[in-house]
Order: sequence, then C-alpha cells, then structure tokens
Amino acid sequence: MYEYIVHEDLMPTGLEGISDDQIQDHWGLYKGYVAQCNILHKELEEMRHAGKGGTPAYADRRRRFGFEYAGMTLHEYYFGNLKAGTELKGGTHFCRAVTAEFGSKKDWLEDFSNTGKTRGIGWAICYLDPATGQINNHFVQLHEDGNIPGFVPLLVMDVFEHAYMVDHKALGRPKYIEAFLRNVNWDIVEKRYSEAIHGKEFHRFAA
Repeated sequence: MYEYIVHEDLMPTGLEGISDDQIQDHWGLYKGYVAQCNILHKELEEMRHAGKGGTPAYADRRRRFGFEYAGMTLHEYYFGNLKAGTELKGGTHFCRAVTAEFGSKKDWLEDFSNTGKTRGIGWAICYLDPATGQINNHFVQLHEDGNIPGFVPLLVMDVFEHAYMVDHKALGRPKYIEAFLRNVNWDIVEKRYSEAIHGKEFHRFAA
C-alpha cells in the first residue's frame, strides 16, 4: 500500500516577516495531513476488503480523505513556493502572462492579494487553465471546495489563520499577505508555469 511522506526539503527558513517559529507551527499541521492521509487510506482499504464499501461510514471516510488529501497537497505547493530573497522579474514568461491577462504585474499582484483577503478561511491560488492558457486567481475554501478540475496551481497562498497567527495574530492577514508576497519563490512559480504551458507535469515536491 502506498505511504504518504512528509517532504522535509520543502520547509522554508529565514523568511522576511514570516518567522521560523510560525513555519514550524504551520509545518506541524502539514505533518498531520500526511498522517491522516495514511490512516484514512488504510481504513478505506480495510473497509473495502470487509465488504463495507457501500456503507455510510465508508462514505464519511471517503469524504474526509478528500479534505485531508487536498490539505496535504496544497501545503506542499505552499511551502514549495516560499523562499527568501527572490524577485518577480518583468521578463519572465509568467510575468508576461499575468501582464497580458491583468494589464500589469502590479494589477495582478493586487488582485491576488485581494483574493487572499476574501472573508473566510481557505486559500488564494493563481491557476493556469492549460486548455486556454489563461491565468486567473481563485479563492478556495476548506482545501477541496473550489479547486478547478484540470487547472494547474502556479502560486498557492494559505490564508487560514494558522498560517499567520504566531506572527500576526487573528486580524493580521493583510500584513501576512504582504510578507508572503515578499517571500515568494518566483523561480518555482516560473518553472510551474513554463512546464504547464508546455504540457509537462510539474513535480510538486520540487523546492
């Protein structure tokens, strides 16, 4: 049976405005999603083998598996697109793409930031629609509610309170978003975009 693992090399350090204590606290939640995926994967297999695949209990476990699995994968994208000291350069393919769609790099950044400020818990995700080449920003709730089938995540920002409470308290989401955008690993975002636009599968464990 497949075993999900914690990808330690994705953990960022030395960020500006997002402390190592905050990252460590948040990392513990990611580890919890990985652990729950393994537990639920095993439970579902055992229930199927016991002939319980059509039961309400199985349906409940299956539904929960989707939540935990999406939480695990989104955190891998999130931690993987954080790195201190990088800059969104105007000449990259990604920057030209968002400029074509939104009018300017500044306008796209403002829209992404505002997406993250949506009231409620969830994620701000900049996606590529590989069928059209269009880039757009979406607010995704509860990990699995609002993900667009077939879209490729290019930039993933966690805006659950657990992503910023250690540093910025409950009302500190705007300051956290500012800090997040100062620590985006734009090289990874560019790689995600370049591979997706050419029909290649990006390895989300890359850091």
